[in-house]
Amino acid sequence: MSEIRTAALACRDAAAQLAMLDTEARNALLHAMADALDADAGSILAANVRDIEAAEARGTTGALLDRLRLDAARLAGVSAAVREVAGLPDPVGQITRDDVRPNGIRVRKVRVPLGVIAMIYEARPNVTADAAALCIKAGNGVILRGGSEAIESNTAIADALRGAIEVQGIGADVLTLVTDLRRETMLELLQLNDIVDLAIPRGGEGLIRFVAEHARVPVIKHYKGVCHLFVDAS
Repeated sequence: MSEIRTAALACRDAAAQLAMLDTEARNALLHAMADALDADAGSILAANVRDIEAAEARGTTGALLDRLRLDAARLAGVSAAVREVAGLPDPVGQITRDDVRPNGIRVRKVRVPLGVIAMIYEARPNVTADAAALCIKAGNGVILRGGSEAIESNTAIADALRGAIEVQGIGADVLTLVTDLRRETMLELLQLNDIVDLAIPRGGEGLIRFVAEHARVPVIKHYKGVCHLFVDAS
């Protein structure tokens, strides 16, 4: 069995634990994750310095370098965002439709966790925490596959979050970071349709297209977005 399949199975098993938690317990887990980011700020920022130095050595400059960079204020914003997710309404258990059929049978549509979500993204290390928080809020396990340019930062952030999750009694593999960044490994991940329930690419058009064209699991994609500009006569 390949390493990525083994990791995905472990994530699925841990996600089953997470799905049993009630709203209060999941929110407490998210707050613990945010606290861990604050507590491990030193090691996370040191890891980010290594990413920045490697990027500069490759000739990266300007906006591309800036979106990779973390400092104390930006990292505090990342942990604050995790706490904001904890404060959002819980989607799990929401009833979106409730009908009584002519024959008297009552039919309800109730939101439940999907299972395992694969998030594939580029550059910005804050996405590691953002994606993890959003998936866990909704009771899902998450497999994170970031870009090579942020591997040190992503690993440090994921380690902090996984430590907090484990302390709360949930399997740390509910948050799994893929550190084997070969394209072949990503291809295999996208084809694990018996384990992964959804893939979400976040990044440039090339990444989105690659995921959409090669995935055997459902994909949410955005491509170029739907941005509009309206200029008023005045």
